[in-house]
Amino acid sequence: MRPDSGRWGILYLMRGTASGQAQAEAGLQQDYAHCQAVQRTHGVSYYFATRFFPPETRRAVYALYGFVRYPDQWVDCPEDAGNLTAEWVQQVRARIDAYERDFIRAVCGERAALPPLRAFADVTRRYKIPLRYPLEFLDAMRMDLTRTRYASFEELQTYTWGSASVVGVMMCYILGATDAETLRYAATMGLAMQMTNFLRDVGEDWQRGRVYLPQNELREYGVHEAQIAQGVVDKQWRAFMQFQIERCRSLYAQAEQGIPRLPREAQYPVLLGGRLYARILNAIERNGYDVFRHRARTTYAEKAAVAAATYYEWRRGDAAPSRPKNAG
Repeated sequence: MRPDSGRWGILYLMRGTASGQAQAEAGLQQDYAHCQAVQRTHGVSYYFATRFFPPETRRAVYALYGFVRYPDQWVDCPEDAGNLTAEWVQQVRARIDAYERDFIRAVCGERAALPPLRAFADVTRRYKIPLRYPLEFLDAMRMDLTRTRYASFEELQTYTWGSASVVGVMMCYILGATDAETLRYAATMGLAMQMTNFLRDVGEDWQRGRVYLPQNELREYGVHEAQIAQGVVDKQWRAFMQFQIERCRSLYAQAEQGIPRLPREAQYPVLLGGRLYARILNAIERNGYDVFRHRARTTYAEKAAVAAATYYEWRRGDAAPSRPKNAG
């Protein structure tokens, strides 16, 4: 045996380890690319804003979106729309439970079967996102399987906290701004976006057997569920929607107060994401509050115009001044 054979053996093992790491990294890049494709397909407005993040942040945001999109899609797509049978609920609950178990294992270093679990487990470790937040999101998805009505806006937030606000909180961990005040603003942004979704998707949600509009507020404005079922747009419905839209805009305004607390490179894309989503409210108004027959959308030209105006406003400091020294 050559006297340096031990050295060659070590070098061979090192080369094999490096090769394995390269393969693992290549596979992870594919997982992130998969999440990017999911967001590009299903989250058009937010995908538009996400592209303005720095590359490393951008791919983490893709992974976060991919992670939340899968179970959200499962609970929103019963085979027989509007017929949430016990069998279907049991099947989807089991699917979410398995998704949660695989995610926890992936965070602990095991290989998960689904690309978004592999990518977001990497993000969770890399950015030290507390496990409670993705698990609270999955709890909200389980709530969607059995809870279809909410008595008040306050009660509705027991759902929106997990389904949307924690997503904003997890974004803050990716951006490196995790003080309590910044997390509160991020949670408000998540709530504003979720309420915008609810207003846009009233008809679709009804077909799935769900009403995400506070029951006491529907009664206050004289709107009955039979009217939602029939897609009736009358004076009462328009007044109800005007109230909901104004509250959403107030939530967006509150959330924007937290923009200066973010790192400078993250301020513009976060501000733009909120502004683009808020434009859905404008589209609802343009459609005469008829969310039953017309899906509220923003065109690419409108997105580009909002992006330019928001950037100009941000650069001037009117929208988001410099980050406070004591933030994050």
